[in-house]
Amino acid sequence: MADPYQTLGVARTASEKEIKSAYRKLAKELHPDRNKDKPDAAEKFSKVTQAYDLLSDKDKRAQFDRGEIDAEGNPANPFAGMGGGGQGRTYRPEDFQGFGGNNADMDLGDLFEGLFGGGGARRSSGGMGGGFGSQRRPPPPPQRGADIHYRLPVSFTDAATRKEQRITLADGKTIDLKLPAGVEDGTQMRLKGKGQHGPGGAGDGLVMVEVSGHPFYKRDGDNIRMDLPITLDEALNGAKVKCPTVDGAVMLTIKPGTNGGTVMRLKGKGWSRKGGAKDQERGDQLVTLEIQMPQDTAELAKRLEGWQDSGNPRAKLGV
Repeated sequence: MADPYQTLGVARTASEKEIKSAYRKLAKELHPDRNKDKPDAAEKFSKVTQAYDLLSDKDKRAQFDRGEIDAEGNPANPFAGMGGGGQGRTYRPEDFQGFGGNNADMDLGDLFEGLFGGGGARRSSGGMGGGFGSQRRPPPPPQRGADIHYRLPVSFTDAATRKEQRITLADGKTIDLKLPAGVEDGTQMRLKGKGQHGPGGAGDGLVMVEVSGHPFYKRDGDNIRMDLPITLDEALNGAKVKCPTVDGAVMLTIKPGTNGGTVMRLKGKGWSRKGGAKDQERGDQLVTLEIQMPQDTAELAKRLEGWQDSGNPRAKLGV
């Protein structure tokens, strides 16, 4: 398998955030459901996911960087480090000086037979048994079944409130999933043992969450922003108006003389917060008030005839 850093297109010094970002981008591009006309997309997607699984695990990434495991997470060749620096060493004839004094008289077959064993391997006089010959690598463990990839479209409001989502698995069974705190577009959820069956056990189900946009809500970190239109009368005289939130409509109190552009904060009506305290599990909703003129301004103009506002609302801008 290729180097996982090369597979994701990141440097070996890449941060967790950079690795996560690169994976999300590639996963979206290569997802089999979006590339049904490209037979190799599934294989590429699987390689990208395998590379991300290794590099997103701090311990496995450190082991790979030290050369202790390969790109598939298997133990590296125990003889790969002979010669120093983890690289294979090229031996020269003079390196064998001292094995009998003259390398021309040396039986290389005996040397390698002693190192790696064989039917006629000689035992050392020191009583070490079969030397390296008796230390055979154990057979690899049986392989697990392949992972199965799923897409889970989630609405903006469901993602914000972490509403349970029902998903149908490849075997026809349905399960309800609790979305993780801080879920976002591209978040991957792992379902242990919900993949294909294999000699070493079942693989996993990998669920990629796809959060849809919204016509008037916009996520801003843990907060949700929206613009709320109010009438000139409501801004001038004050009022109680309905304001939508991801949890349902609430009543918002507008103070008399409120200016357009005023931002009002609704505590705890924002996005689910990852790692937040019990009283801070969600961000806030930030509502920007927009004063709308009436559709028919003739009556308003008639009432304001002869009146002029002497203030300068642009004074703070220096004009």
